[in-house]
Amino acid sequence: MPRAVADVVLPDLYCPLESAIHRHVRDVDARAVEWIRGSGMCASSHEEAWVVATHSTDFYARFAPVADDDRLLATSLWVYWGFAFDDARCDNGPLSRRPAEFNALAGRVQRAAEAPSAADGGERFVGPLQDIVGRFRSFGSPTQVRRFTEAHRAWLSGVCWQIGNQAADRMPELDEYLAMRLLASGGEPTFAMLELATGLEVPQAELSRPVVRALTEMAILVAALDNDRHSLRKEVSRGHADQNIYSVLMHHRDLSLQEAVEAATCVRDRVLTRFLQVHDRVRPRAGVELSSYLQGLRYGIRGNAEWGLRVPRYLSLGHVPDPMDEAPLAWAEAPADGRSEPLPAAPSLAWWWDDHLF
Repeated sequence: MPRAVADVVLPDLYCPLESAIHRHVRDVDARAVEWIRGSGMCASSHEEAWVVATHSTDFYARFAPVADDDRLLATSLWVYWGFAFDDARCDNGPLSRRPAEFNALAGRVQRAAEAPSAADGGERFVGPLQDIVGRFRSFGSPTQVRRFTEAHRAWLSGVCWQIGNQAADRMPELDEYLAMRLLASGGEPTFAMLELATGLEVPQAELSRPVVRALTEMAILVAALDNDRHSLRKEVSRGHADQNIYSVLMHHRDLSLQEAVEAATCVRDRVLTRFLQVHDRVRPRAGVELSSYLQGLRYGIRGNAEWGLRVPRYLSLGHVPDPMDEAPLAWAEAPADGRSEPLPAAPSLAWWWDDHLF
């Protein structure tokens, strides 16, 4: 049954993709939690409790169910790190409306990801990030690590945009929001870690094909809009709903929250429908490495949805995180909008529907 947010009904998600999870997820997560407690990145026991309650190993174990344990651990640590950094420095922390200060921090953090010799400058998130990327270098190829650090830079650039909007009390139009949400959501580094998790490196000529790039962006956007949905209940209850797909639609189209939820669901489902159409044309001709990557995109969309519908990060409204919700999940049987035409109000995404994409 659809879930209610205050007086708003959130329709069940449409997601006809296979579900999978790594068989050693609990053992790997125990190692991850031990690392968190010794990392120094959490400023208090309260902050640590909420970081642990992101259940980030459960999250990435759904993206990469075939990874070996050490690779799953390292990629899960970055997800834990990313949520901790996001909460303390991006969304609602002291720098969330100070773009100049955040930009300086973002540059220092990015350099730490790129250079193992970079000094931490007193920033508690630098050392743990260097540890994580050091693990990537220990088992990943130089190309895989470079792809991750470039994706990491893209994520931080999106957060800089988001914080600039918040500081200026500026609400972006839908097209701009969707384009920049591709960056600010953190989807770029999350999906870039697929190669590090599996060990399979997609040849550059294949990864750079427009159709593969389109599939990657569509997967990122579907997951990002699902995260807007997952976090809506908590953001409304805490008065933090500043920039998301719903606030954008309400502001620029004069919609009620319920109307915005319905419109956003149509946007999300039309993108997912296009992803499925394009994927099914590309996958049969893909080599082993590209096929593994495309499967990772599928796992990621479904896994992010499953995790987000259960995780205390989104569901817990109290001071202390609740346990993981283990209730059965319900799914929509059909998309709210399955049309094959481009989104009318998003010209920057229209190329995903281009006849020459293939």
